[in-house]
Amino acid sequence: MSRKLVAYFSAGGVTARAAKALAQAAEADLYEIRPAVPYTRDDLNWMNKKSRSSVEMNDQSSRPELADKQADIPAYDVIFVGFPIWWYTAPHIIHTFLESYDFSGKTIVLFATSGGSGLGSTADDLRPCVSPDTKIVSGKLLNGRQTKESLAAWVQALGV
Repeated sequence: MSRKLVAYFSAGGVTARAAKALAQAAEADLYEIRPAVPYTRDDLNWMNKKSRSSVEMNDQSSRPELADKQADIPAYDVIFVGFPIWWYTAPHIIHTFLESYDFSGKTIVLFATSGGSGLGSTADDLRPCVSPDTKIVSGKLLNGRQTKESLAAWVQALGV
C-alpha cells in the first residue's frame, strides 16, 4: 500500500477544506504549503493589476518563498497537490513547492478549487518543476462539498 500525502496551498480556506476532506477519504497525511509572507485580501485582488497575486502571476519566473520546507516528501509514494486556480493555472507558490523537493519516482495528483475555470494545462505548466521520472496526474476540481465516499471512489479509481 502506498503512503499518501495531501499537500495544499489555500488562500481563502476553500482549498484547505477540500484538502482536509481528501486527506480523510484517502487515508493520507496532510501538509499545508504556506507562503513566508501570508497573502492579504488586497494581495489577492485579481482585478488590481498591481496586487501581489497579479504581479506574481504575470511574471513566469516568480517563485514566492515558502514559510518552511518541512514536508517529508521521501516518506511518500503519492502526493496530492492542491491549490486554487489563479489565472487558469496553479499559483506560482506551487512551482516553488515542487522545485524545493525531489519528487523522483513519485506520483503527483493535482486537485484544485476554482470559481469558474478548470485545470486546463496546469499539469503541463508544472511538469518542468519536477524530474522527468515524476508522474503528474491532472486530477480534478474539488469544488463544493465532496462526500468522503465520492473522494474515496476517486482515489480508488486513480489506482494510487
